[in-house]
Amino acid sequence: MNTTKPRYETKRPKESEMVFGIRAVIEALDAGKTFDKILLRRDMSSAIGRELLAKLDALYPQDGVGATASIQRVPVEKLNQFTDKNHQGVIAFLSPIEFQPLEEMIQGLFEAGKTPFLMVLDGITDVRNFGAIARTCACAGVDALVIAARSGVAINGDAIKTSAGALHTLPVCKVENMQNALRYLRDSGLHIVAATEHATHDYTKSDMTQPVAIVMGNEEHGIYEENLKLCTEQVRIPMAGSIESLNVSVAAGVMIYEVVRQRRG
Repeated sequence: MNTTKPRYETKRPKESEMVFGIRAVIEALDAGKTFDKILLRRDMSSAIGRELLAKLDALYPQDGVGATASIQRVPVEKLNQFTDKNHQGVIAFLSPIEFQPLEEMIQGLFEAGKTPFLMVLDGITDVRNFGAIARTCACAGVDALVIAARSGVAINGDAIKTSAGALHTLPVCKVENMQNALRYLRDSGLHIVAATEHATHDYTKSDMTQPVAIVMGNEEHGIYEENLKLCTEQVRIPMAGSIESLNVSVAAGVMIYEVVRQRRG
């Protein structure tokens, strides 16, 4: 029987990027601080710990589509990798940007008389790809990025740097439940276009002059099947060589500028 404890290799962020300690995190939440990720010890059971959990449940509902933070239950060994100080079973990572509620974003776009254009990233984890996509979105006039709280890339200093600062101006909506978010977009009248190499329909044949959300999938696995089923159309970018697919940031750029081309035409 293998009794070796798991090792958690973690690059430590700066202490200025974290808040740790139960009371300190509660006070930061009360002060309206925006967090990208919150790690909680699995067996947190103290009275003040329950107070923190109740506050997190109220602020970040599990089925919401508004602005949120990724909340993860982890072993204490994982927490210890980030700091040697007394974290009391909780470490919260500050976000360098403010997340926007998806519902308010969509309602605001329609009220302003705009034709919404969103980029939805389903499980993109590479910070360089994410930054490149954000930069292209900002250059092309995409209205907002939509990312998943749990399976998406962390919004940190590296992400800001690789986006060339685009994340400081491009609205980002972080959602707890991607399926609920896609249903909301569909019910709001957006045409949800999934870019996947498994499709047969050419991407240039899709009507992207209407309100549209482009969905790009994980670098390795593509769009998750349950999310793919919620898209209203699946399209592919034709490949002429022996390589089956483009890098996701390049593919996103192709899709984004197809929308620009059609709308200008």
